[in-house]
Amino acid sequence: MKHARLPFLILFALAAFPAAAQKPVAVDAPSPVLVELFASHNCRACPKAHRTMTEVDATRDDVLILTWSVDYWDYLGEKDPMAMAESKDRQRAYVDKFRLRGPYTPQTVYNGLEQCPGSKPAQVESALKRVSAADPSPAHLARKGKKIELTGSVTDLTDIFVIEYLDGDANPTNMVNPVTHVTSIGPWIGGRVEIDPSVCKTTCALVVQEAGFGRVLAAMDISR
Repeated sequence: MKHARLPFLILFALAAFPAAAQKPVAVDAPSPVLVELFASHNCRACPKAHRTMTEVDATRDDVLILTWSVDYWDYLGEKDPMAMAESKDRQRAYVDKFRLRGPYTPQTVYNGLEQCPGSKPAQVESALKRVSAADPSPAHLARKGKKIELTGSVTDLTDIFVIEYLDGDANPTNMVNPVTHVTSIGPWIGGRVEIDPSVCKTTCALVVQEAGFGRVLAAMDISR
């Protein structure tokens, strides 16, 4: 069955203020570790990775898992209906970052800092431990009334993404939060910005990430 993409998200204005004018902002909760799984339905090891991610999602409340489907295994069988060009581009950037020989499935990436096969639970657990022990992020997301505030001070250009995914009854697959669309609404250079969560009409993650698919500085599910 052919996958129909969800409607394109509406770009909204960001209200920025000088860093000097910032006031202390209470963060709702520590930012979860963004776990990204790159997979294909033609990948033999991917079902085990999906089971591993399902277990991680069910037993931890400090992670936000997104599954990106890729199409480079389509020659092995039917075309993957969930595959997107953005998935392949994103994974290729990680290949360069981690100095890998090439993209592979099932690969998992943790806050853009660690990577390992998603089908190996022990390695997944080790990667989560290392990333959880990383230096605190300079960026913070918090719900403030009807808005979401992004605050912090960064030295390099940073991107803000709204990533749509399938969840609950809307997800007919065995994947955890399969991605259906991604929109860049950045860039961000620090300070305080207000984000209207109503830009999300389905289920979405808000991701703040160093430009070039670097470290994920903050992530939040803005659909709940």
